[in-house]
Amino acid sequence: MGDPPTDDALVIQESLERPEVFARLYDRHAAEIHRYVMRRLGDSHADDITAQTFLIAFRNRARYDVARASARPWLYGIAGNLIGSHRRSEVRALRALARTGVDQVAESWSERADERVTAEASQRALAGAIAALPGKDRHVLLLVAWADFTYQECADALGVPVGTIRSRLSRARRKMRTALGADPTLVSDHNGAVSHG
Repeated sequence: MGDPPTDDALVIQESLERPEVFARLYDRHAAEIHRYVMRRLGDSHADDITAQTFLIAFRNRARYDVARASARPWLYGIAGNLIGSHRRSEVRALRALARTGVDQVAESWSERADERVTAEASQRALAGAIAALPGKDRHVLLLVAWADFTYQECADALGVPVGTIRSRLSRARRKMRTALGADPTLVSDHNGAVSHG
């Protein structure tokens, strides 16, 4: 039978003849998509949206651009559209975090009590600032921050030009700095250096 295809495009292409091969794509990306959805909407929606993401991808696999080796941006784009239909739940969860300081997903990250106090204070402010962002800006910010997407991957996932991603991310970062009490004119480059913009 030979070795299985190593890139997503080949898997998708092969799945057109042998649908069961599509399971490899699920095996490669489902856990990551699930974590991202859970982080955005909580555990109650993560299973359903992850399943829907791969169902939609499977149904639309014949239209996949096989020139793109990685299906990751495509899958996140599908998941993002599904998350968009649950935007009220996301904003409600972020506002609850802003009020209470309790993040059920991030709670396990802080193991020591003194870290928890500091983390809860900053999480509350951060969650409130994220909830206040327009949906499109929030989506780009969270793809970069939580899914570790590049600008190009964001553009591919959302079907918009890279310049649009840059402006949405810049606007989101500026609003976040303002909401968190930082100087909104501070701009950090990719190397972490800070300058006035």
